[in-house]
Amino acid sequence: MADKVFNLEAALAYDRDHIWHPYTSMIAPDPVYPVVSANGVMLKLADGRELIDGMSSWWAAIHGYNHPRLNEAAIEQLGKMAHVMFGGLTHPAAIGLVERLLAICPRGLDKVFFCDSGSVSVEVALKMALQYWQAQGETEKHRFIALSGGYHGDTFGAMSVCDPVTGMHHLFRSVLPKHFFAPRPGCRFDQTWNPCDVEGLEKLFQEHAGDCAALILEPVVQGAGGMWFYHPDYLKAARDLCDRYDVLLIADEIATGFGRTGRLFACGHAGIAPDILCVGKALTGGYLSLAATLCTADIAETISHGEAGCFMHGPTFMGNPLACTIAAASIDLLLASDWQSRIGRIESGLKEGLAPCSDLPGVTDVRVLGAIGVVEMAAPVRIAAVQKLLMERGVWLRPFGRLIYTMPPYLINDAELGHLAGEIFAVIEQLAKIGI
Repeated sequence: MADKVFNLEAALAYDRDHIWHPYTSMIAPDPVYPVVSANGVMLKLADGRELIDGMSSWWAAIHGYNHPRLNEAAIEQLGKMAHVMFGGLTHPAAIGLVERLLAICPRGLDKVFFCDSGSVSVEVALKMALQYWQAQGETEKHRFIALSGGYHGDTFGAMSVCDPVTGMHHLFRSVLPKHFFAPRPGCRFDQTWNPCDVEGLEKLFQEHAGDCAALILEPVVQGAGGMWFYHPDYLKAARDLCDRYDVLLIADEIATGFGRTGRLFACGHAGIAPDILCVGKALTGGYLSLAATLCTADIAETISHGEAGCFMHGPTFMGNPLACTIAAASIDLLLASDWQSRIGRIESGLKEGLAPCSDLPGVTDVRVLGAIGVVEMAAPVRIAAVQKLLMERGVWLRPFGRLIYTMPPYLINDAELGHLAGEIFAVIEQLAKIGI
């Protein structure tokens, strides 16, 4: 046992000295906790503790961990091939996944381009929009409209359409392309719609539509930019403005796709379809990195008639067979389940469990939509300290900014959900007492 403890300590010391974790200083890194296994909604640490994962591994593991059906799909595909290049070749796994995606995605989307990650799917979407207008000789349409409070990823094109103030990328502002940002939608998801909410966006269209290739937004839920839930009628108005001013609409559903908000895609809350759709995260149920950018036949055909004669992008691991197989199995698993009832049950449980947080000192807002629960604090959260308190109570969360939030796997049961929400309340109550 002593040797095992020593080896674990040595491994953690090596990690601390050499591995750069996301959004972490290498000089004074936050602690990391070694996970040795995961099953269902539980993470098992090396010290034997088990934690309810309230994050779905950054919103991806919607079916939980170690799911027998997804494991089976992975093992079966490994016996055939783990990877083959997608240039000039194809395979049943990619074809089967596209069939499933087109069957459930918003209407009118007919072509699928596979890519590596959510950020890359946004890069692909932006490039599609630019090539679409270039192919028609409208090269002046080379800028984008985005929403304040939005977040679309960490690569350069994606950074350029994230909120320029709160989007975590202000350090790169001097080298990023300059785009146009509409005010964040102010009308909440559950409020009465106020048509004035779209006036700032409409003003940008009036002034700059001739220069803009597309409007990019996260439908209904702004994720890492603030976990803000806005009214579906804003999305309807945005679709109408794009049609009226001849600007494409890109919907970034990387965080919201595959049921998280109570609809398969958040666009469904407004009954609209984008011209280009980005999906990722939950696409493979959290097993492997895979994303896709979907578009209309008109966009694909127009680009193909342009100067290049093709779309100018081609990732090495595009259409990876192993990832596509697991993604297809994940979609089948989702559709075969009573996922809408599950999401409704999680929404009810989070509303009930988190509501008392509204009365705690330091809390400015509590909001829930689908399988997303958010407690917004008045001051920024000390991530490492809050995580430690939560872990002591058997819960794994990763707060950011002023937000303590949860997006649990869909298979979480009522007892686990009650524990998760109850411990969020208890820790926030504790924060006020100890002054963190």
